[in-house]
Amino acid sequence: MSIKRVVSERRYVLSARTLSGREQRVSEHRVWFCDKAKEISSNGVVLATEKKQKSILYDEQSVHKVEPITKHIGMVYSGMGPDYRVLVRRARKLAQQYFLVYQEPIPTGQLVQRVASVMQEYTQSGGVRPFGVSLLIAGWDEDRPYLFQSDPSGAYFAWKATAMGKNYVNGKTFLEKRYNEDLELEDAIHTAILTLKESFEGQMTEDNIEVGICNEAGFRRLSPAEVKDYLAAIA
Repeated sequence: MSIKRVVSERRYVLSARTLSGREQRVSEHRVWFCDKAKEISSNGVVLATEKKQKSILYDEQSVHKVEPITKHIGMVYSGMGPDYRVLVRRARKLAQQYFLVYQEPIPTGQLVQRVASVMQEYTQSGGVRPFGVSLLIAGWDEDRPYLFQSDPSGAYFAWKATAMGKNYVNGKTFLEKRYNEDLELEDAIHTAILTLKESFEGQMTEDNIEVGICNEAGFRRLSPAEVKDYLAAIA
């Protein structure tokens, strides 16, 4: 068998980090699979996401979709969970590297730019595939909230409020009707949960959604008990 024929038959590099053509199409579809709602209020940012339960035997607290990156920056994703966890670790490392050099927390915009550069690099490097996730990164610095979205291509942009997922169009339409510049953080939490509810299949509980908030006190993920109280308030 000639070398030319071998190369022809092996059109795709079959490493663990590279997808075949068919898998790439599946990955691109899954980027928009899970519903998310994010909204900036006048005094903070809210990230809300559906968390699918794999089994009644599954420990829901073992893996989270809303993750803190620094004390004042958090992140959520839509797409492939393993890819997301790689980017979470990379983002935390980038934040620590910045702190070691400048002795101050990394600004949200700087972190977004660096994470997006990593994602873009994986679209053109040999032997690797693009990350199969879209990210929403929320932060607080310079006495104001920030919200950015980064796509698998490495493109990133800022939002006041947005939604992504299988029914993201309906979510964005809902947010356009409810959003205003003077929205308080508590109202933004209610609005984010209501946006999720627009396309939620089944009953929404504290076990199948996650909510993260970011304000001048920092970023944190709400406890199931807190989420339960907010769900009761909008029922």
